[in-house]
Amino acid sequence: MRYKITGRNIEVTPALKAAVEDKIGKLERYFNQDTEAVITLSVEKDRQKIEVTIPVKGTIIRAEQHSNDMYVSIDLVEEIIERQLKKYKNKIIDKKQAAVAFSDLFINEDYEADDGIEIVKVKKFAMKPMDPEEACVQMELLGHAFYVFLNSETEQVNVVYKRKGNTYGLIEPEF
Repeated sequence: MRYKITGRNIEVTPALKAAVEDKIGKLERYFNQDTEAVITLSVEKDRQKIEVTIPVKGTIIRAEQHSNDMYVSIDLVEEIIERQLKKYKNKIIDKKQAAVAFSDLFINEDYEADDGIEIVKVKKFAMKPMDPEEACVQMELLGHAFYVFLNSETEQVNVVYKRKGNTYGLIEPEF
């Protein structure tokens, strides 16, 4: 596994880098050697945060964890990713494409399958073309945390969502 470690508001010391590579290195048994893990360490006020993103063909495996100690955050994020991999193994491994990113050991090992994803409601609605600002207003009027709409500027389906601090995000498809 290759590591791309960056720091925001924190200097990535050799000790921190070694701790990340040691802990995240435990995940190497699940991936091939050419898989890249993007790790971002950051400090915001009293929060020590680590974000780990591992892009594999067709899927992104991602976890973030924060605590008041960076080393604790590193330990916790590794456990989360390992739990995700075991829980969703059958769903993330597509034998034709994604399998090349994972190690044979992981592909052939049996983990308890969790078929816990159950869609209990399907909702259909008409999508009126609107700009992102109008979509944010609609979202607020409905009292939802996100809103799906047809962007009148791009003619594509977009999503606006509410972020912390009374700000908004826009999700646009990328083909």
